[in-house]
Amino acid sequence: MFRNNYDNDSVTFSPQGRIFQVEYAAEAVKQGSVVVGIAGKSHAVLVAVKRNAEELSSYQKKLFPVDEHVGIAIAGLTSDARVLSNFMKQQCLGHRLTYGRDMPLRSLIGLLGEKAQSNTQSYGKRPYGVGLLIAGVDDRGGAHLYEFQPSGLTEEMVAFAIGARSQMARTYLERHIDEFPSCADRDELVRHGLRALRESLVQDRELTVDNTSVAVVGFAVDPASGKRKREPFRVYDGQEVSEWLDSLGEEKEAGAGDEAASGAAPAETTTAAGATTGETMDVDE
Repeated sequence: MFRNNYDNDSVTFSPQGRIFQVEYAAEAVKQGSVVVGIAGKSHAVLVAVKRNAEELSSYQKKLFPVDEHVGIAIAGLTSDARVLSNFMKQQCLGHRLTYGRDMPLRSLIGLLGEKAQSNTQSYGKRPYGVGLLIAGVDDRGGAHLYEFQPSGLTEEMVAFAIGARSQMARTYLERHIDEFPSCADRDELVRHGLRALRESLVQDRELTVDNTSVAVVGFAVDPASGKRKREPFRVYDGQEVSEWLDSLGEEKEAGAGDEAASGAAPAETTTAAGATTGETMDVDE
């Protein structure tokens, strides 16, 4: 039933210095459907694949707003994510009531990490079986993306993916990592996220308006005043994501057409007499 005598609780180290309960919680994150986050110059985006437990059920939500300037994407146990989401909402609301402004992202992430890590120091508690990608903006640093792990570790990322088959999405992000910090087009960031998401899908699945969610938060320049104006965190579902998915489909079709054209082009070679070989011949049907 148990792996060994050191995984009965989350406060006992194994002789190798490992806490198995934390590792088991990390495995729960790997079982969740993949989510991708990217932080650009002015916007941060989150994209996710939703799952339905069976044909008769609805798709589970993967993206949740926390405050006007921050939101999360989850991979793992949704019930644990709900607890952490409510905690973050309470912290943001309390900070706004006390100071009259948005809670700094770094402060929020620090409190979240402390809450999760405290569960590994108290007997009778377990780590949260969920991983988070936290996207937000602040007035001083622009757009940010953070990763949260069940151990309580938090790191700021340029782009990242968590969940099942997320390694293939991370490979795509690594290939384009130099493009993200200077990208000020939110639609291009969303398309990058969807391309990374598509890389992680199994062969018989496609991104559709039913199973795809997109969230965006950032700053936009007001044409009238020329000043930066914040775009609150917003989740796009259903037909709201169809335009991005259509542009992705057009790219795929264009790429397939180019490959077909290059494969069908005859290889022409010129002989010494000036005749050309390798030309196609007309065939009567």
